[in-house]
Amino acid sequence: MGLQSPMASMLTQRLGVFESVFVIHAGGAILALIPLLAYGSKLGQWRSLPWYLLGAGVFGLVVVASISYTIPRVGVAAAITTIVAGQLLVGTILDHCGFLGAAVKSLDATRVIGMAVVLAGVWLTVR
Repeated sequence: MGLQSPMASMLTQRLGVFESVFVIHAGGAILALIPLLAYGSKLGQWRSLPWYLLGAGVFGLVVVASISYTIPRVGVAAAITTIVAGQLLVGTILDHCGFLGAAVKSLDATRVIGMAVVLAGVWLTVR
């Protein structure tokens, strides 16, 4: 993420947000195709997945577009720190509620303190 994010930002500055997101995902799709062809795949079963699982691709697009747009405005460290803190917050909610197949891990004082420390780090990085 440390290298991919600034590279995505450079693409965005030269091509635009939607164009860079397309180039990044097309490149990833082409590279992912190689082992699928070499080792076989269950890709044909995608239609049997619950519809909401296809949202993972949408979220990937949103993350890349957000990073690409944000880096020139706040810097690489601030953008990545903010994204990681957001992932921690969402992960904590998923753990607490057991959403999307996550093992239930209740929110306790230790986790709250840990999140507060991370958010303080975000604030110090972004300010």
